[in-house]
Amino acid sequence: MQAQDLEFVRNSIRSYLRARPHSADTAEGIQQFWIQWRDDVLPLSVVSGVLETMRNAGELESVNLSGRTIWRAAR
Repeated sequence: MQAQDLEFVRNSIRSYLRARPHSADTAEGIQQFWIQWRDDVLPLSVVSGVLETMRNAGELESVNLSGRTIWRAAR
């Protein structure tokens, strides 16, 4: 995995949340709807790793709803 791929995912999530600050979704939904992929879609494990990194940095938070992890901007 290249650093530029991780940065692309991170910046895509940030951009999506700037435009839609109250959005929340699963990692699968974020992978499918929040990121406008240039070429091949990166594996869900990559997106999940970026989400974890952003949570650890205080940018995102996750909540558990009905057994599913939902991601949103940190409040």
